[in-house]
Amino acid sequence: MTKAAQKPILALKNVSKIFAGYAALKDVSLEVYPGQVLCLLGDNGAGKSTLIKVLSGFHEPTSGTLEVNGEVANFKSPKDASNVGIATVHQFGGTFPLMSIGRSFFVGAEPLKGWGPFKRFDKKFANETAVREMQALGITRVTDGDRLIGGLSGGERQASAIARAVYFGANVLILDEPTAALGVKEATHVLRIIMQAKLKGIAVILVTHNVSHALTVGDHFAVLIRGEKADDFAKGERTRDQITDLMAGGEAMAELEAELNTLTGTINQIH
Repeated sequence: MTKAAQKPILALKNVSKIFAGYAALKDVSLEVYPGQVLCLLGDNGAGKSTLIKVLSGFHEPTSGTLEVNGEVANFKSPKDASNVGIATVHQFGGTFPLMSIGRSFFVGAEPLKGWGPFKRFDKKFANETAVREMQALGITRVTDGDRLIGGLSGGERQASAIARAVYFGANVLILDEPTAALGVKEATHVLRIIMQAKLKGIAVILVTHNVSHALTVGDHFAVLIRGEKADDFAKGERTRDQITDLMAGGEAMAELEAELNTLTGTINQIH
């Protein structure tokens, strides 16, 4: 199905966020579609983290609107975002190193067995479910839900967090720099998992400064610079060099150079 035939599952319309007079986001508009990967690109300080927090309910926008399935959404907390299927996975998976895989997978939503005051954590169900869901994403090395999360590799921890989000019904998956601290092999596996989530019809927002990773999995791209959307384009509409140059401020430098050339010409005419 083409984008024109779809409706965005999540949309920002002219969103700004101001902190004590400082505009962290300025009039940003974005659309996120089911079964597509939107790559949010930008260098440090570009506004990516603030945008994530608006999308996930940590911050309310100062102005502008957020829509979910065409309806205006007013998130007062991350729970509000979670309730409509928006899940955020942070750089290190948001996991708890000293918890077992099974318990970490169900933290905050623990399965119970027993009756009344005798209810207790259903360890067997939690472990089996966590291992099954991770293996479904290709993490076949994990076979024991009693293993500590801290003993997993960075890629496996990311997979655990993504598997958890999918299991609990996420239809929008926000991934914050999921490959930043990983080696090539692990990063490649995380990118495969992103593609699997896309094939399940989940909308993925990949927040990254790695252009190569973005181009590998992305369908649509937005570049933030100092809180503003500097560019918004579909796959194939920009080259790697154009994207890298934009993120590095190349266009701004080109404009400055043009202004300097004009000024120099004017001075020469005066003399």
